[in-house]
Amino acid sequence: MIGLVLAAGAGRRLRPYTDTLPKALVPIGPETTVLDLILANYASVGVTDVGIVVGYAADAVAARVKGFEQRHGVSLELIHNDKAETWNNAYSLWCARDHLKSGALLANGDTVHPASVQQTLLDARGGGRRIILALDTEKKLAEEEMKVIWSEDNGVERITKLMDPGAATGEFIGVCVIEPDVATDLATALQETWEDDPQLYYEDAYQVLVDQGFRIDVAPIGTVDWVEIDNHADLTRAREIVCRS
Repeated sequence: MIGLVLAAGAGRRLRPYTDTLPKALVPIGPETTVLDLILANYASVGVTDVGIVVGYAADAVAARVKGFEQRHGVSLELIHNDKAETWNNAYSLWCARDHLKSGALLANGDTVHPASVQQTLLDARGGGRRIILALDTEKKLAEEEMKVIWSEDNGVERITKLMDPGAATGEFIGVCVIEPDVATDLATALQETWEDDPQLYYEDAYQVLVDQGFRIDVAPIGTVDWVEIDNHADLTRAREIVCRS
């Protein structure tokens, strides 16, 4: 199993940092970025071969590859998304479709979270589970979150931001396991998704799979400090989390 990080986005709401940096390289500590934290998480659970999907300001990531490898004990491969500044992340994950055949521990490049999330997902593998989503069932949800309805009988029934928060089981935090045997079907669903609308999310491809009868499972992460960094308020929250860790 490899690690994957989606780090191609421009993160325009984090300007001026993202005038020259992708969101994953915005500083959240004196010498720490979101990408540092994710790579450290992977290494701590024994996942040391990592692909990073890059696009916007890709050269800034490329310039740090050797430093990341030495600091975290990982081996990195950059995967290029040629439409990162205009298309959404369904296409970004599709760009890594060949890497999914090894099985992947996937993380969005804008999510600050502890390594316990990765460990929870790895511990949940087996039993025929093919995709497992890290799910926050504790947080009070609003409109912006990627919400999930899940049941024991059916697994994930719906995944979308466009849902009544009160109907959701929890929030998908942007970290998941993708097993090798779903790689081909997922790649097809991702292509169908971005061909339908380039602005859709890879979670919309998960919904395509669910609608086709694939079971997608969840792993509740418990009470942990985490944040998805979309704006400067989120960045302040991320820095508070890092200071406490």
